[in-house]
Amino acid sequence: MISENISLKPYNTFGIDVKARFFSAFSKLTELEELLAIYPGTSVFILGGGSNILFTRDVNGLVLKNGIMGIELMHEDGDNVYVKAGAGENWHRFVLHCINNNWAGIENLSLIPGNVGASPMQNIGAYGVELQDVFHCLEAFHIIEKRIITFTSTDCEFGYRESVFKRKYKNQFIILNVILKLRKRPVFHIDYGSVKQELENMGVKELNLRSVSQAIINIRNSKLPDPGLLGNAGSFFKNPFIRKSQASKLKEKFPDIPTYTAHDDLVKIPAGWLIEHCNPVNATQSWKGFRRGDAGCYPKQALVLVNYGKATGAEILQLSDDIARSVRNKFGIVLEREVNIA
Repeated sequence: MISENISLKPYNTFGIDVKARFFSAFSKLTELEELLAIYPGTSVFILGGGSNILFTRDVNGLVLKNGIMGIELMHEDGDNVYVKAGAGENWHRFVLHCINNNWAGIENLSLIPGNVGASPMQNIGAYGVELQDVFHCLEAFHIIEKRIITFTSTDCEFGYRESVFKRKYKNQFIILNVILKLRKRPVFHIDYGSVKQELENMGVKELNLRSVSQAIINIRNSKLPDPGLLGNAGSFFKNPFIRKSQASKLKEKFPDIPTYTAHDDLVKIPAGWLIEHCNPVNATQSWKGFRRGDAGCYPKQALVLVNYGKATGAEILQLSDDIARSVRNKFGIVLEREVNIA
C-alpha cells in the first residue's frame, strides 16, 4: 500500500519533519517490483535506517523503506564463513548475531547506527576496521533495467566512506542483501583509539569477540548521543587526508595537531580536533557544545551535529557550512560531509 504526504520524522535519526509525496515499504523483491510499477517514471528514494541522511526539504517522489530481512550462513571453508544478511536488517543486531555465532571480523563495528544495506554504500568503518575488509559481494536491483546485479568488492570501488552507490550509481540501485566473509578464528584490532585502554578498564584478561564489542560499545556510548534521545546522524564530517608537506607546515603553526600516517603521501587529521579548535564568528567559545536555536554541536564530540528538538534540516546544514568554513579559514583544510544531504 502506498500512502501520500507522510511525515518522515519517524524514519530519520535527525528527527527532521519533512513529508514524502508517496511512501511505502517492501520486504521482498516482488513487493518492490510491484511498487515501482505503480508510478513508472516517478523519482525513487530508498530509505534504510535513516541514520546517515539529513533531509532539507520535502521529498517530491516515491520513498520506499527497505525492509528485506534475514540472516543466512551461505557456506564455509576451512578459515571463513560467508554470511548473507538482508538490507533491512539492523546493523548492530547483525553484528551481535555474528558474535553469538563466533563469526569474527565486524566486532569493531558494533553500535554503528543504520541498516545492513547502507554498510557498503558508506563503506562504514570504525576503530581500525572498514566494511571492505570483510566484504564479499552484494545483490542490488537496478531501478531502470529491472534486474538484479551482483557487485564484488572491486565493482563497489570502495574508498574512505565511499562507494559507487554514493556517486557513479547514485539513486540507480536498491541493495537487496550483502554477503560478508567472516573469520572462524579472530584477528583482533585493539590498537586504534582508546580500545586497549577500555579493555584494561573492563578488566579483560583474555580477548574474545564479545569483550572487544563491549569495549567499542562503551566508548561509543561515552561520547556519542543516542539518536533515540537526541537527534543526530553520528559523525557529520569525514576525517580529512592531507599531504605530508601540508601537515608539516601545520605542525609548525599548531604543534598539538594530531596526525596519523595513512597511505601514499597522505596523513589523516581528526576532523573533531579541527572543529574543536575553531570558534563561531564573533565568539570565544569552541564549536564544541555550541547551539544555535535547536541546531547544535554535541558537547562531548565536536564531530556530531545534533537536533535539540525542532531544528530544520536547512538550519543544521547551515551550521555545518559555518563549521566547515571556519576550519578552512584557520587550517586551510576542506571538510567533507559524511552525512548525505537530501
